[in-house]
Amino acid sequence: MDDNQDDGQGKADRSGRGPHEPDTLGLVHLLRAVTVEFGLRQAEFAARNAMHNTDVRALICLLDAARAGEPATAGLLGARLGLNSAGTTAVIDRLERLGHVARVRDDRDRRRVLLRVAPEAIRLGQEFFGPVIDGLLGVLDSFEPAERDTVRRFLTATHTVLSPEQDR
Repeated sequence: MDDNQDDGQGKADRSGRGPHEPDTLGLVHLLRAVTVEFGLRQAEFAARNAMHNTDVRALICLLDAARAGEPATAGLLGARLGLNSAGTTAVIDRLERLGHVARVRDDRDRRRVLLRVAPEAIRLGQEFFGPVIDGLLGVLDSFEPAERDTVRRFLTATHTVLSPEQDR
């Protein structure tokens, strides 16, 4: 019996989670395939730019923090990446050596050091990921607003399920 099918009597599959419609579980598999593709693109970007995959994840975290108006500190970065302070420092040092990140004093609290992504790193990211983003925007433009709202609701809920807070 396949894991995504019940036995015809409504009994649970091997995961113990109960029967799932093949189409519903198919969406989970499709989401997994998309995340694998994103991971492969990130790895290719990292390799082309002499970075580690964690360095790319760090840049994404820092850009997301900037977009959200959050102060990007080493502590925030370490928490988002799940790294200890030594690992976080190693990532920041690598990115700084490559010219992708700068440590700057916080204007409001001179004791605090913030991390900023350098314009050159942003340019590299836009050159590499820009066509992918444009393609995704084109797909989204083909959806009705209500469909985009449904996609947003699904992705937000999925993000919540996958977030570290969910494991506690």
